[in-house]
Amino acid sequence: MAKTALRQRPVPPAPPSAPSKELHVFPNPAPARDYTIRFALDEFTCLCPLTGQPDFARLAIEMVCDRLCIELKSLKMYFWSYRNEGAFHEKVTNTILDDIVKAARPRFVRIRADWNIRGGIHTDVVAEYRKKGWTPAPRVELPAPRGGE
Repeated sequence: MAKTALRQRPVPPAPPSAPSKELHVFPNPAPARDYTIRFALDEFTCLCPLTGQPDFARLAIEMVCDRLCIELKSLKMYFWSYRNEGAFHEKVTNTILDDIVKAARPRFVRIRADWNIRGGIHTDVVAEYRKKGWTPAPRVELPAPRGGE
């Protein structure tokens, strides 16, 4: 059997992407309607500002946009920017909330940062923003479907 040469992708001279604190936005395709966008990040990392050891969290973000939506690639690069940054759990959660509000000016946003156990203590930080004067429509509870329908 003839050996096939491995086709390995060449390493680019500069990485194609890099961490960034800049959040990009785009126009909301349905600004007249309240709808929820959910982002889930299972691998958020920053550093403990006291020890320099890594801290890991799962982030869940729910937002109701107004005129603007957050662009996902920039959100990914934004989260990446925290990897080598020291921050207390409460500070980083609230800073992310503030940055999203500043960039997109949503009607509502909630962030839940579920931090891995450190020193035997589990930390779960929830922060939210609600645009002044905005109230959500009442939740509609639909009956469960009957068997087979």
